[in-house]
Amino acid sequence: MAELIQNSVNCGEPVATVRKTEGNFVQQYWLIKSEPAAYSWDDLIKDGETLWDGVRNHRAANNLRTMKVGDQAFFYHSVTGKEIVGIVEISVAGLSDPKDPAWAAVKVKPVRALDRAISLAEIKADTSLAEIELVRLSRLSVAEIRPSEWNHIISLTKA
Repeated sequence: MAELIQNSVNCGEPVATVRKTEGNFVQQYWLIKSEPAAYSWDDLIKDGETLWDGVRNHRAANNLRTMKVGDQAFFYHSVTGKEIVGIVEISVAGLSDPKDPAWAAVKVKPVRALDRAISLAEIKADTSLAEIELVRLSRLSVAEIRPSEWNHIISLTKA
């Protein structure tokens, strides 16, 4: 049987409600950024799975270390586009970056493209997303997304 619990990795107080299911799996949500010229959503679709490495910010690396298999993340095109374009799932967690084992890595696989890309401008204009890490910590390449933020962004894709 599922129960609701409070959970938050990086937020100042535990405000995100997530569902805890049998087996102690706690679904968490994330946002990962990539410059489309370096590695795009289309590249991920073509590859089917990729190693998410090269993160050299301590907070972002801690987010990678916190990720569990089955967690989901928005795939965000940074620099060019500046929009959320898809959803990925963490397929392998707890890896070390092959270029420097002191840093974290995970493997991700595509789940689906969003029905409609959600731009950074649209997110910034939405007052219910004012506290999203994408806006508050704009240089963070791997950000935590609260379940309420996740659900709201998903609802925007349907509009």
